[in-house]
Amino acid sequence: MSHEGRLAGEVAIVTAGGQGIGEAIARTFAREGASVAVVDINEAQANRVAGEIGTSGGTAFALRVDCTDSAAVDTMVDDVVARCGTVDILVNGAGGFHQLAPITEITDEEWDRVITINLTTAFYCSRASARVMIEKGHGRIISISSGAGISPNPHAPSYVPYGAGKAGLLGMTRLLARDLGPHGITVNAIAPGTALTPRVVKVRDEESLKRIAERNPMRHLIDPSDVGEAALYFAAESGRYVTGVTLPVNAGNLIF
Repeated sequence: MSHEGRLAGEVAIVTAGGQGIGEAIARTFAREGASVAVVDINEAQANRVAGEIGTSGGTAFALRVDCTDSAAVDTMVDDVVARCGTVDILVNGAGGFHQLAPITEITDEEWDRVITINLTTAFYCSRASARVMIEKGHGRIISISSGAGISPNPHAPSYVPYGAGKAGLLGMTRLLARDLGPHGITVNAIAPGTALTPRVVKVRDEESLKRIAERNPMRHLIDPSDVGEAALYFAAESGRYVTGVTLPVNAGNLIF
């Protein structure tokens, strides 16, 4: 991995960096020279990713953090600053869901849980990181939303709490872009289509994934690495004046 890449000298926090899209982003940033805090509630997964990045010549370290705990998030950012001196880039990758159900079967607890995982975690992490970024007058915040936060997929089952949480994340992205822009901080989002992550493979069967791919204009599902490259655009100098934007990475599944 290059230490003279597009993110050389930068310090990045990637939440949910232990697998799937977060892992792909962590690897992409490390390849481009960033020091990456691989944050995940699954300590073993975070350690695996950080270790493999290190073996490949990059710089990364693992932190086990429950991003639904605001105090734990504050401590995490403090730990990164103590270790690396600053935070330049935050990727809000935490999110997801573990079932599909109609609204009549969604409990209060499930609604709260999914909204917290997909939206509140990003608020906690953005707030804590913004304090550091404002002080230095520079920063990048990138949130991983979903096409489900823009429009329901007419060809696949939807899940109301997940779509609502991801839609809220897009709204927060626009609001933060306006508020933090005067401090030299860009705030953007990526809305991936169906990506071949462990979570997606777990909740959708092979036939469902095949149908989704066939209905895309490009007849393909995306790979997590595609989202990693999109995040790199926002994080690097190439995206220095791009803010408040949602970039769809979806093989044409949702065009808006």
